[in-house]
Amino acid sequence: MTASHAESPTPASRPRAVTIALWAGQILLGVFFVAAAAVPKLLGDQIAVEMFDHIGLGQWFRYLVGILELAGGIGLLIPRLAGLAALGLVGVMVGATITSVFVLDAGITSITPAILGVLVGLIAWARWSEVKALLALVRGR
Repeated sequence: MTASHAESPTPASRPRAVTIALWAGQILLGVFFVAAAAVPKLLGDQIAVEMFDHIGLGQWFRYLVGILELAGGIGLLIPRLAGLAALGLVGVMVGATITSVFVLDAGITSITPAILGVLVGLIAWARWSEVKALLALVRGR
């Protein structure tokens, strides 16, 4: 592979400072997704209930999103699952951004899920070699 390919570095080739920064980001985002995103949805916080009422898909959707955010947040803290969890959270944040813009008409606050999506996207990219290794393990290769 040449340096011109946009491929994530393997964990062994990553500088120590990058590894530390990556883990710091994963821990911060993991705690955020569990405490600030998932828990209010799963415990029925009034703002979350009203927001999902406005979305119009029913409260089951609030529980689904809360479970996905909880799983993703915990997954970011587990070395083998961090990349896959980040990739899943990218999908959740893409959906949240689209919903925020087109359904909730949230204006400038729509930037929050977009920024979170970019951050977990960077983690997914940095952990891509680990995601591929996990998928190969699952496939039995």
